[in-house]
Amino acid sequence: MVRAMNGTGDEGSARLAEDSHSLEQALLGSILATVPDALIVIDERGQIISFSAAAQRMFQYAEPEVLGENISMLMPSPDRERHDGYIRHYMDTGERRIIGIGRLTTARRRDGSTFPIELAVGELRDQGRRLFTGFIRDLTETQRTEKRVADLQAELAHTGRVTAMGTLASALAHELNQPLTAIANYMEAGRDLLAVDGPVDREMLAEAMSESAAQALRAGEIIRSLREFIRRGETDRQPEPLRALMAEAAALAFIGIDSRGIDMDISVEPGVGKVLANRVQLQQVIINLVKNAVEAMAGRSMKMLRLSAMPVDGGKVEVVVADSGPGLGPDMSRTLFTPFHTTKPSGMGVGLSISQTIVEGHGGRIWADPSPWGGTAFHFTLDRAD
Repeated sequence: MVRAMNGTGDEGSARLAEDSHSLEQALLGSILATVPDALIVIDERGQIISFSAAAQRMFQYAEPEVLGENISMLMPSPDRERHDGYIRHYMDTGERRIIGIGRLTTARRRDGSTFPIELAVGELRDQGRRLFTGFIRDLTETQRTEKRVADLQAELAHTGRVTAMGTLASALAHELNQPLTAIANYMEAGRDLLAVDGPVDREMLAEAMSESAAQALRAGEIIRSLREFIRRGETDRQPEPLRALMAEAAALAFIGIDSRGIDMDISVEPGVGKVLANRVQLQQVIINLVKNAVEAMAGRSMKMLRLSAMPVDGGKVEVVVADSGPGLGPDMSRTLFTPFHTTKPSGMGVGLSISQTIVEGHGGRIWADPSPWGGTAFHFTLDRAD
């Protein structure tokens, strides 16, 4: 009888352990299905073994299509070709370049378009196997962080110091294009939601309408803030984290443009922390430079876009936006920052002039030289906050 009781107890313990394992699996499945960031798990060969629901939405692949495939399929060049080497280097040396550190980089969707992401990588062991987990946040999906969206879309995107009415009108038209483009994108998304057969996703529709309203308010803020800036003739600055500021500006610049085939990366040296800046003015400089770079690379086979920042002498930080476009001719170099000089058929030639005004208002300077890929590299300096 004692053996029978012990047997029953063992069976009960086994059932409890099995029920607990099933509960853990169900809980994990529920978390992976609802977490807003994409989660991808790969093995030490770089093959995908788990692909969350958010990852499927972000990359436009169903999970069965990617299981067993190399993670490099989700990367643009040159990371696509180098990724297996990254893993081998870590396995051989143990040197952590990304694991436990994170980085800002670019990913590639199914349709070939690229987008800026924040990547955090972890490592675990399962039954003798080494696995790597990657949490990915799409920096273009600004609705994920309500506070950041409010900061980005409710403030001024243009405060160039101008004195003539003609320059003021042109500058306003140039800077209003950004929120108007965003409004058009959100309204088109709302129209597409209404056109879908079946029940309307009211939550997503409400988000699209809210974002459109926020961009409309931002357009009004542009006019108000520009008037205030002209009246004061000064720039209000405060300490701002440069890495986050660059990532957010790049994400905004990618709204409404064709990013397919663009290999983009953002690197900020460890010695760079915060800079003294008017957040929205500085972001507008980066938006202008990124959009110019993307337009310059249109139709080219190699599309390299690099944003970087490093400390320099004199308590300054140097920011660089470099591309692989056709570069600048001698004539264009001489009139680069002159208002109303442009090589674009539909351009007005005020973007770089405004950027120069903002940078000089921050106590820095801006210039251009050839990039490592034969395109153009724009440099500008800012004061470090320390």
